[in-house]
Parts: sequence; structure tokens; C-alpha cells
Amino acid sequence: MTPAGRERLATALLVALTAVWGSTFFLIRDLVAHVPPVDFLALRFGISAVVMVLLLRRPLRALRRREVATGAGLGLLYGLAQILQTQGLATTPASVSGFITGTYVVLTPLLAAALLRERLPATTWVAVGLATAGLALLSLRGVSVGVGESLTLGAAALYAVHILGLGRYSGHDVAAGLSAVQMVVIAVLCLVGAAPSGIVLPATPGQWASVLYMVAFASIGALWVQTWAQAHLPATRAAIVMTLEPVFAAAFAVSLGNETATWRMVAGGALVLTAMYAVELLARRRPGELPAEVLHHEV
Repeated sequence: MTPAGRERLATALLVALTAVWGSTFFLIRDLVAHVPPVDFLALRFGISAVVMVLLLRRPLRALRRREVATGAGLGLLYGLAQILQTQGLATTPASVSGFITGTYVVLTPLLAAALLRERLPATTWVAVGLATAGLALLSLRGVSVGVGESLTLGAAALYAVHILGLGRYSGHDVAAGLSAVQMVVIAVLCLVGAAPSGIVLPATPGQWASVLYMVAFASIGALWVQTWAQAHLPATRAAIVMTLEPVFAAAFAVSLGNETATWRMVAGGALVLTAMYAVELLARRRPGELPAEVLHHEV
């Protein structure tokens, strides 16, 4: 497959990934009403880690010590972000949580410029501005911010750092192994947090079905897809594509989670979509902007 073909496939996979992530917001909100957030995460990522280690033994053995350490660091970032986001969801509407999480589209290029000294074209900043306006329109309700919203914003910052880390260190040859190491670290982190008070398990078949859906698609599949896709896309471009996550979160919250659609939701979602399409079209016009290093993520 040509580099351009891999970029298109990576973009398509990230869009599918954001749809899966968006579908989990209202499911998680319902689950954490019955199962403590950290217990739910310990169960979700514990099962995912066991499955990934069994399936990816060969790629895991092929990793060098430095790559294992990199995967562990990335897993720590992602695990902490998951804990903050899930705790925030206990007191935050699913649609609002999705949009606040989406602020990583703003934080990613800011951190790339500040920490990695990455020079971004003006068109990227225009797309970031459009996405920011969409997220603000969708999320802001005055100036007050609750604990749940603050925790979710902290999660967004950690996701941004995770995206940058994946962009810099992931490669197609180590994507599977890196994703498995990350999953193991995430599982250990969540199990340590849940163990002192004992782990509360889901009580109904419907709750177990939600957990297993998230294990298969939002954890195992998602972390591998993000790790592979970011081996072929710059981190900032990946972050802008992933702003579709809050759009999908709102769509699922309205269609399946009994939340109400508003004009702000529609208008803000349209701005986010415009930003994503803009950055995609501009990237295809200037394929030379898509670096090989450059920043070559997430579950």
C-alpha cells in the first residue's frame, strides 16, 4: 500500500474509532450508577489485557526494552485519563463529557508547539479554531465548572499528551506490541485503584453486555487502531480527526441515551465536522506536509 493509501486508511480507522468511543459515553454513565468507576475500569481493562497478551505474545516478545518502557509510560497516561474521565462521567451528562473530552484537539497542537517545537501551518490553526468554537458552543453553559467537568478537562489534557507520545514513538512494526504493553499497564493501574475496597461486578446481563462491548471494541480494538493509525498521521491531524468523538457521543446520547438535541448541539457539531473535513482536504492537497518522523494514539 502506498503512503497516501495508508494515510487514508488511518484516517478512516480513526473515524470508526471515534464512533465506537462516542457510543460508550452513555453506556458508561449508566454503568457507573451501579458499579464504582474504578471497579468498572479494572474489570474492563483487566479482561482486555489478558486477551491482548494471549493474542499478541509474538509482537510483545519482539519489543526492545526501550519500547516496553515507552509503552508503559503511554499506558500510564491513558490509564490516568480513563480514571479521570470515568469519575467525571458520574456527575456529568454524557453529551457534555464527550465535548469537554474533545478539547484535546486544542491542547494537542499547543503542547506540540510548546514541548516539541513543532511548527504548524496556519491552516491547521484555522481548523483548530473551528473545532474549538464548535466544542465551546456544544459544551459551555455559563462560566461555572463543576467537579465532574474539571476532572474531564484533566482527562483531555492527558489524552493530548498521549496522542503526542503515540505520534512520536509508534510505528507500524511495533504498534501491536505497544498497544498490548499499554493495556497491561492500564489494567494494573485500575486494579490497584479498585482492589482496596474490593471490585463490584455488574449485576445484570445488560451491564455485562456493555462491559464486553467496551472490552472488544472500545479497548482492545481501539488501542490497537489508534496506535497503528498514529504511526501514519501527524499527531495534530489525528487529534482533529478525533474531534468527531464528541459528535458521535452526542448523537448516541440523543438517539439511545434519552438526552435532548438542541440547536447548539447541531451547530457545534457542524463546526467540528467542518474542521475535520478542512484539515483532511488540505492534507491531501499537500501530502508533503505529512512527515515520516514527525509525530511519526487513545481504548
